[in-house]
Amino acid sequence: MGKQADRQNLSAGKLALLGIQHVFAMFGATVLVPTLTGLDVATTLLMAGLGTLLFHWITGGKVPAFLGSSFAFLGGYAAVRTLAEANGVTGTGWIPYACLGVAVAGLLYVLVSFLFRAFGPSKVMRYFPPIVTGPIIICIGITLASSAVNNCAANWWIALLAVVIVIVCNIWGKGMIKIIPILLGVVGSYLVAALLGQVDFTEVREAAWIGFPLKREQTILGLFSGANGSLIVSALIAMVPIALATMMEHIGDVCAISSTVGENFVENPGLHKTLLGDGLATTLASICGGPANTTYGENTGVLALTKVYDPRVIRIAACIAAVLSFCPKFAALVKCMPTATIGGVSLILYGMISAVGVRNVVENQVDFTKSRNVIIAALIMSLSLGINFSDAGAIAFQIGSVTISLSGLAVASLVGVLLNAILPGNDYVFGKSELGDQSVNFKV
Repeated sequence: MGKQADRQNLSAGKLALLGIQHVFAMFGATVLVPTLTGLDVATTLLMAGLGTLLFHWITGGKVPAFLGSSFAFLGGYAAVRTLAEANGVTGTGWIPYACLGVAVAGLLYVLVSFLFRAFGPSKVMRYFPPIVTGPIIICIGITLASSAVNNCAANWWIALLAVVIVIVCNIWGKGMIKIIPILLGVVGSYLVAALLGQVDFTEVREAAWIGFPLKREQTILGLFSGANGSLIVSALIAMVPIALATMMEHIGDVCAISSTVGENFVENPGLHKTLLGDGLATTLASICGGPANTTYGENTGVLALTKVYDPRVIRIAACIAAVLSFCPKFAALVKCMPTATIGGVSLILYGMISAVGVRNVVENQVDFTKSRNVIIAALIMSLSLGINFSDAGAIAFQIGSVTISLSGLAVASLVGVLLNAILPGNDYVFGKSELGDQSVNFKV
C-alpha cells in the first residue's frame, strides 16, 4: 500500500518536474534511432509518446514504463534499405517497406501474448532460449559495426570525444549523469563540432516552429501506389524474426522494473498484457512511419534514482514527447547532428548490442559442453554473418513471379528456432534465474 499511497501524494509541480526528468532520460537514445536509420525524428517522438500512453492503457496504468525507439531493429532497417536500393527504390522510398515489416513484428508480440495467457511463460519460452536469442543479438551488433566506423571517419576527433563523454558519464557519473550518457555524449560532441564550424544550421533556420509530425509518404500508406510485392515479402522476412530478440528484451525490462518498484508486474498485470501493449505500440508506430518501440531501461534507472514509481509521471513524460514532435525546428536541430558524432555514439552502441548477446548467454549459464548448443550457436553466427558479408548480401529465390530475398539475420533466426525445437536436450526454464531473465537490455 505504501507505493500506491505515494502515487496519490505527489503535487502537480513535482509530477511535472519528474516527467521532464524522464524525458531527458529517454531523449538521447530515442532520437538516435531515427538519426541512424533515416526515419523522421518528429514522428519518432510522437509515436514514443502515443505508444507509451497506449501501453499504459492496456496494462491498466500499473507499470511505470516508458516506450522509446528500439535499437534491436537497426540491423533490419539497414537490410531492408539495401534490398530496396537493389530493387531500384530511391530516397526514403524504403521506409514504408521497413515499417510494414516492423508492424507485423509487433503483431507477433500480440500472438505471443495470447500464447503466454493460454500456456504460461515457461512453456512458450522453451522455444526462444538464450542459445537462440544470444547469438542472434551478437550478430545484430557485428553486422552494423562497419557503418559506425565509416561515420567516425568523417572526423575521428569529434567521434572520439563522443566516445569519451559516454564512457566517463557511464562509468564515473553520479545520479542522472550516469543515466543519460548517450544524450551527454551527443550534446557535448555536437557543441564542439558547432564551435569548430563543422555544423550547417541552415535547415534549422529555415524550419518552422510548428508543424505536423507525420509524413504520408513515409507511412505504410506510401505502399498503396505501385508497391513492389517481392520487396514487401523480403522486408517482412527481414524484420519479423528480430522480434525474437526484442520480446526477450521486453520480458527482461518488465522483470527489472518489477525488481526496482517492488511489485510483481510479471503476475499483475501479467506479461501477456505488457507484451500486448508493447506489440500494439510498435505496430501503431510503424504504421505511422516511426521506429519500433520498446520499454526503456534508462527510465527504469530514473525510477531507481528518484524512488518515485508513480506511473502518472511516465504518462506526463509521454505527453511532453508528443508535444515536442510538433516543432520542426527542434527536429531539424537533431537532424543537423554531425556524422562523426553519430559514428562515435554508435561505435559504442553497436558493440554494446553484441556484448548484450554475450551477456545473455553467460548469465543464463548456457552449457557449451553440449553439442546441440554449439551447433545452434555456430549455425546462427555463420549464416548471419556469412550471408550478410557475402557479395549478394542476401539469399534470393523465386516463388512464382515473386522474388524473395532473405537477409543473413532472417535465415539465422529461422534456422536457430527450428534447430532448438528439433534437437534433444533443451533444458531452458524461464524464471529460474532472475539475473538471466533481465540480461537482454540494448541500452547504454
